[in-house]
Amino acid sequence: MTTNSEKEDLRRYLQAARDVLVWKLDGLSEYDIRRPMTRTGTNLLGLVKHMIGVELGYFGPTFGRRVPDLPAWLRSEELNVDMWARADESRADIVETYRRTWAFADATIEEHDLDAPGFVKHWPENRRDVTLHRILVHVVTEIHRHAGHADIVRELIDGGAGMKAGDDNLAPGDQAWWAEYNDRLETAAREADHA
Repeated sequence: MTTNSEKEDLRRYLQAARDVLVWKLDGLSEYDIRRPMTRTGTNLLGLVKHMIGVELGYFGPTFGRRVPDLPAWLRSEELNVDMWARADESRADIVETYRRTWAFADATIEEHDLDAPGFVKHWPENRRDVTLHRILVHVVTEIHRHAGHADIVRELIDGGAGMKAGDDNLAPGDQAWWAEYNDRLETAAREADHA
């Protein structure tokens, strides 16, 4: 038997990751939030845009809900269209669309019990029948994975690290401590490579 507190735990972790993903954009230029930081093009605004599609899909059609005002790019046939932002797609519009997506997803979560049935058409046949609980676990896992990507991308851009403003969740240490720490790790890696 599931309880409201179990649903609230999942919702809390979902919202925490949403907040982190959006916070990673703060204080950066348009260039920095869009530029590809990996060979596969990972970028901060693209991660936010991707989660719009994820949440709309899993908390909409999976539970028989029509998505109002589906972003045009989600109807596109273009590969990876949800993983980057065109120059004419503003940060403000994407973040606002994501916040509206939160409200849409939260309504699905609020309206259904954790054991409510759903159906994911694009999953393998033996896994297509799902529950709200399974979808919440799936989406929480996916967004936290992407929040981790955002952590690394942001640190590569300007050294910014941590979970949120005022709570970096990192070991206490000033710039000199971190430099010494990195040197120690480099030394250990080189020694292990020669062992």
